[in-house]
Formats: sequence, structure tokens, C-alpha cells
Amino acid sequence: MIIVSIFLSLIFIVIGFIITEKNAKYLLSGYNTMSEEDRKHFDLTAYLNYFRKFHIFLGISLLITSLILYYFVDADYSGIFAGVYPIAAYLYFIWKGKRFTNMKDSQNKSSFIFAVVIMSTVLISIIAMFTYTLQDNIIEIKEDIVQINGIYGMDIPVIDIKSIELVEELPEITLKINGFALETIEKGLFKTSDDEKVKLLINSQKNPIIFITTKTNEKIYYSSKEKSNQEIYHQLIQVLKK
Repeated sequence: MIIVSIFLSLIFIVIGFIITEKNAKYLLSGYNTMSEEDRKHFDLTAYLNYFRKFHIFLGISLLITSLILYYFVDADYSGIFAGVYPIAAYLYFIWKGKRFTNMKDSQNKSSFIFAVVIMSTVLISIIAMFTYTLQDNIIEIKEDIVQINGIYGMDIPVIDIKSIELVEELPEITLKINGFALETIEKGLFKTSDDEKVKLLINSQKNPIIFITTKTNEKIYYSSKEKSNQEIYHQLIQVLKK
């Protein structure tokens, strides 16, 4: 996950330098759609100075904060920060950048409002997604169904369970098909190095991990954040014995 933060930081810093007055009319969003008359009244030099400082600060602050969170607080928080912080920063960038735009022009005002609404919606959606995804997938054992609640959860009829065991580690994961992954949390459908599709509901790095195989050969790996995996395993085994 820290590699992602480093990669993003470098991209933001490069963006700060890659756009110049010479190529702005081709690369700078908003400016590249202006008429020549509007460009004459736009302080491109001042805007590019603001643009460059913002992206350099964004890249450096993202990297430093991500490293601090990763090594001294919680590795998962580092991943969450890398996902949320740039969007919040760009929302600030758009808001502060309105001073370079003629807000009396109805078209510019509409574009500004649209951009703020879109960025705000994306930010709220991502925060909501992280909040929901970080919640523990709690197993509820009923008479004939093993119910795994939460995001990517599922209901498994007891009659369809082929085996339940404890394993010390996950198989080697090579691809995320449809899911969510941080440093210690992996949820969704993934592919292994053996080209098998497996369902991961890993809420923590607790070992051993519960491994459920269904009669249709569906493979589910589960680890709880709040409860003991061993206790949940013994409860599941009791259900199978009935």
C-alpha cells in the first residue's frame, strides 16, 4: 500500500511541473477550452504558480503523512488517507482557484458549482465506502444457514458446506477481481496464483484463518476483527455435526 502512496505523490509532483505557459492551451483543463479573448484576460502566470505550489505540496504532504501513518499509527489508515486526502485537497484547490476565474460570467459560475458538487459527492461516497468496508463481517449461525453480514457478505446453507478448517495463511493472491484491499483488510473476489477464484472476508491479520469450502467448490477465507477465529470455528463445527 505504501508503494501506491509513493507513486501518487510522484505523479502529483510531476503534474506540478509538467504544465507550462507554452503547453497550457493544450494541457490545462479549463484554459484549453477558453477563447483567445478570454485567455488575454486570464492571469496564466499567477495561476500556474498557484497550480505548481499546490501539486508540489500535495505530493510531499501525501508522502510524508502516509509514511507516518504506515509506520507509526496503522498501515490501513495510510491506505485510507491516500484515497481520501487527494480528493479533499482538490476540492480545496477548486474552491481557492475561483479567484482566477470571472465568477460574474454565468458559464464560469456554473462550471465552478458543477465541479464542487461532483468532487464533494465523490469525497462523501469514498468516505462512506471506507466506513462501511472497515466494519467487521460478523458471522451469525442459524439453524440451517451460516450468515456472513457486511460488505461482500453471503448466506451459506449448512447443507451446502463441504468442509470447514483452520489454515495459517491465505493462498498467494495475484489479482483482485471485484473487491477491496488495504494492508490488513481484504474483501471480495480474488484470484490465486493457481488461477482459482476465492472469496476473501479478511477483517484482520489474525491467525489461524477460517477456510470454508462448499459442495460447489466455492472457497471462502474468513478472519474476524472483533472475535476469536478459533471460537467461531468451533461454533461452525458444532453446527455441521448436527
